[in-house]
Amino acid sequence: MTSDDGLKQAEEKMRDAGQPDEAIRSFRSAYERLEGGESAMLPTAELEPAGDVDQFEKLPDADAGDVLDRVAVIKLNGGLATTMGLRSPKSLVEARDGHSFLDIIVGQTLALRRRYGVRLPLVLMNSQATREETLQALQAYPELDVGLPLDFLQSMVPKLDAETLAPIGWPKEPSLEWNPPGHGDVYPALRGSGMLSALLDQGFRYAMISNADNLGATTDARIPAHMEHNQIPFLMEVVQGTEAERKGGHIARRRADGQLVLRETAQTPPEDQESFRDYRRWRYYNTNNLWVDLGGLKDTLDDTGGVLELPLIVNRKTVNPRDSSSPAVIQLESAMGAAIGAVKGAQLLLVPRTRFAPVKTTDDLLVLRSDVYTLSNEDMVVAPIPERAENLPYVELDSKFYKLLDDFERRFPAGAPSLRQAERLVVHGDVTFGANVVVRGAVGLEAPEPMQIDAGATLEG
Repeated sequence: MTSDDGLKQAEEKMRDAGQPDEAIRSFRSAYERLEGGESAMLPTAELEPAGDVDQFEKLPDADAGDVLDRVAVIKLNGGLATTMGLRSPKSLVEARDGHSFLDIIVGQTLALRRRYGVRLPLVLMNSQATREETLQALQAYPELDVGLPLDFLQSMVPKLDAETLAPIGWPKEPSLEWNPPGHGDVYPALRGSGMLSALLDQGFRYAMISNADNLGATTDARIPAHMEHNQIPFLMEVVQGTEAERKGGHIARRRADGQLVLRETAQTPPEDQESFRDYRRWRYYNTNNLWVDLGGLKDTLDDTGGVLELPLIVNRKTVNPRDSSSPAVIQLESAMGAAIGAVKGAQLLLVPRTRFAPVKTTDDLLVLRSDVYTLSNEDMVVAPIPERAENLPYVELDSKFYKLLDDFERRFPAGAPSLRQAERLVVHGDVTFGANVVVRGAVGLEAPEPMQIDAGATLEG
């Protein structure tokens, strides 16, 4: 079989599955670049630091009623909580105080609508796996409806046989023949679903795009006002680098043309890995809180038939990720933050860490549920207490006993311990925490046998 045959088969498979033309064209672009041996590598010698950027705290006040009435909120909601052992939408996991991530996002949106008298639609990018359960959960909030669909679907692309580049077949579980093409798919999916046109037709000019598991990503009118005043087509919120970001994606400027680019670990040559980890030099790190001028995005996508050519991420896995003996496959993906390198005039905005609190593991979830954070009943804003805003405690729980959400919940039956005075909490072994446990300083627990921490105990480092 030639690779041309493989591409034709993959395109036909996508058409049969009802994928939009934008998705097929974007996949074709990625496939041809894979076949051509395109390198997404960004050597340090070709880059320089981004330089000084605007700061969120220094933005002038804005007329929120005017600005927010032209803003839409888009949340990426395609993920299942598989890393926590669940097969349900991650946004339906309890975040804190009995509220799911989705409940809090909806609450934030409705609070802003009430306060400023604006439309502010909330739109989810769902996957086939999350759509049904999420839309069912949203039935509890009929007031969300502003005359737009509540969601649009991300695309699916075929997994490719690692040797032949033909679409893989897996009759035992056909759903495993497909993979989402990464959150860079949000741009063609907006166009292919008709959502982009629908937003523009109703007078929306800007969209804030962020992950549903980052409750710090609240909608602030000063940012789109800043974009409008400075005619910025695309803006990425970034945080100041710390040692914790050594594996994160940082922003740099291409020496050749001055364009900002996002560099991830996978795009860094082996000889540049030490440079990649130099967070003091590169300074700014992607939060995946992105702001987009919708009219500019439409013009760009119209010119390219819906294809926003982002750096290719080639993910090598097995067709069944839980079975290492199943056939090797290639998954073609892209990252939405990489659009910073594809949009002329894109800019950065330095934001405080309160706007970047993604929950990827139960370690993160424990901190979010602890007394380090508060949840406002009025506007549903989740924020760390002021003295911990830039210095959250470090938590590392034994993955053998805490990685899966059910196991985690069993070991914290009365909720999270107090972490307000904690620098770090590292647990090795099987430890169950009673109610009202307080952690102070740097605490490490070693439990060769199952251990119970009594209610009201204070653990001090």
